[in-house]
Amino acid sequence: MKKGNSTILRTYAAALGMAVAGLGTAASADNNPPLAALGLPPIPTDNVQTPEKIELGKLLYFDSRIGGDASVSCADCHEQKQGWGFNDSLSRGYPGVIHWRNSQTVINSAYLGKLFWTGSAKSLENQAPSAALGAISGNGERDMVEARLAFIPEYVERFNDVFGDDWPKVNNVWRAIAAFERTLIHNDTPFDNYMNGDGDALTDQQIRGMELFEGKANCIECHNGALMTDQKYYNLGIERAEEWFDNGMAQVTFRYEQYAKGTTEELYRTIKDDAGLYYRTKETADMGKFRTAPLRYTLYTAPFMHNGKFFDLEEVVDFYNDGGGENEFTDGTFASNKTPLLKPLNLTDEEKEDLVAFLESLSGDEIRIETPQLPSYAPLPAVAN
Repeated sequence: MKKGNSTILRTYAAALGMAVAGLGTAASADNNPPLAALGLPPIPTDNVQTPEKIELGKLLYFDSRIGGDASVSCADCHEQKQGWGFNDSLSRGYPGVIHWRNSQTVINSAYLGKLFWTGSAKSLENQAPSAALGAISGNGERDMVEARLAFIPEYVERFNDVFGDDWPKVNNVWRAIAAFERTLIHNDTPFDNYMNGDGDALTDQQIRGMELFEGKANCIECHNGALMTDQKYYNLGIERAEEWFDNGMAQVTFRYEQYAKGTTEELYRTIKDDAGLYYRTKETADMGKFRTAPLRYTLYTAPFMHNGKFFDLEEVVDFYNDGGGENEFTDGTFASNKTPLLKPLNLTDEEKEDLVAFLESLSGDEIRIETPQLPSYAPLPAVAN
């Protein structure tokens, strides 16, 4: 792996305090967790890292046989050449459908306690099956995944070595993938080097941008701590996805999701935008709210926002400088709940350039790895009498 990806078996415990600095901490205008360098991620005690488990997880991450028709892998929607995400506004989906949200990067996902745009998974072990088995993403079936892997001798051997399985167990598929994803760490950036004492790591322009980030622009209100997210939910007034206006398949997916998430018949017939956190809480106050996105590795992860509305950081800064937007959930149709934190910033053109320069300092070298050679199927061995 290139510079920027930590050695997978460094001592995680030594950096645990830095790793979680500011994550999930309540933020307020007067007491925001400070910006900080990013350490190493926490590792769950029930899924410890080993080289063998990480290598197995890497194979499975790139293997489409854990999807429904064996054509879609994790890497197809989280492609390393596209920032370990997907560079269309809406992610690709299972063959024959279009996804309805932007695909987020896997990089640094190990630090998050709320995964997906509405926090529906609390760990990488929970996230993996939601994606691999989700109807518009992987569309896999647990028994089919196990059956396929049982016909691959190398997987049978690897699962036995790593987990003691007689044959590959589907829940251990997710544990192995999570172990691999915890190695995709991006903490060697100009910003991190500056925070760790290298006074020359940031340019004068980037330092001015950081002062704006923490001051006049007030980005730190929500993008705080080491990962630069408070992991809370806000309605920013982002307009609905362009594809929902003229793409018939995207419209079908949107309507399917209303049905799948249990909306009322009235809402199903009238809603025209992604209600976000509402689908989980069924509280009208949560209409249009999404989790604050981390700001690291953003040099490679455009487009931005839950529906890929903005294609570069300049557009993002302009959006916030204007005080956000107006969507269906901010005009009283359902709930007037646009966050009051957003207001016009009155940034000058020079200040906007400085702020973008600072945001660019949150990305170092691009993380790229060699795509592994996947093992082949083979007939099951005959059973002795």
